[in-house]
Amino acid sequence: MVKKAKASAVAAPLVSKINIGISEKDRSAIAGGLSHLLADTYTLYLTTHNFHWNVTGPMFNTLHLMFMAQYTELWNAVDPIAERIRSLGHAAPGSYAQFGALTSIKDAPAVPPKALEMVRILVEGHEAVARTARGIFPLADKAADEPTADLLTQRLTVHEQTAWMLRSLLEA
Repeated sequence: MVKKAKASAVAAPLVSKINIGISEKDRSAIAGGLSHLLADTYTLYLTTHNFHWNVTGPMFNTLHLMFMAQYTELWNAVDPIAERIRSLGHAAPGSYAQFGALTSIKDAPAVPPKALEMVRILVEGHEAVARTARGIFPLADKAADEPTADLLTQRLTVHEQTAWMLRSLLEA
């Protein structure tokens, strides 16, 4: 007969208090901002991938390939954002419901728009993600959170440059 283990022997291991030089209050605020950034990034990824699948017209090949490069970059961005949230001691959001509640980006239209409307929607999306990232800087600066500031700088560079390149397609 197998003996049952005592309750104390099977208790969950203790988690040590996080002491990285950033207060819990600041870590919580930064993680909250990064959760919005993660939701915006994931939502923009989904929209861009959708447009990659559904683009048509004379610019098909150019946009199809451009959208693929963009959604691949976005896909590769979500993990570092989520891992930074975890490094700060908080759970990263990961469900459609959570992303829907946290994102500042509108969902992609149910009926795929024309190619240039797709481009316009993506410009707005990249600008929105840039605004979200920029809004977290004061929190990171206040807490001297250089890793988050570095992540935000990288994301801003990508989103501002991508928005510029997409806007260039809309000029007559």
